[in-house]
Amino acid sequence: MKQNVCFYRVIYGDTDQMGVVYYANYLRWFEMGRTELLRQLGTPYSSIEERGLFFPVTEVSSRYLKSARFDDEIAVETIIQELGRATIVFAYRILRKVDDVLLVEGLTRHACLDADGKVVRIPRDIEQVLRASMAD
Repeated sequence: MKQNVCFYRVIYGDTDQMGVVYYANYLRWFEMGRTELLRQLGTPYSSIEERGLFFPVTEVSSRYLKSARFDDEIAVETIIQELGRATIVFAYRILRKVDDVLLVEGLTRHACLDADGKVVRIPRDIEQVLRASMAD
């Protein structure tokens, strides 16, 4: 399975009053991970949108295990876990880079929509690229 790893350093604005990363920021980092994975596969999200297709999130789940804090460098690992006719499921692991501690794991499910907002099949060429990344 092809995995993308990207890195991010936590800024002060990512934290809450207790000095830990606000939980919703992990969802932004999920987005960063899947965007970078698609780019690495040669199918950047912008090229998908240029074709009049969109992959909105239809479901999200997160399991918070440990907290990230200001100035931590995190690693966001992303894979494509499932691929249906009109859906994609990405799986994520967010780790603190210095000690490789797993902080959060999660999933996002996406539907493939056309410009009118109707569910459509993922085009074969995109499906082939995505499926190939699952086989590595």
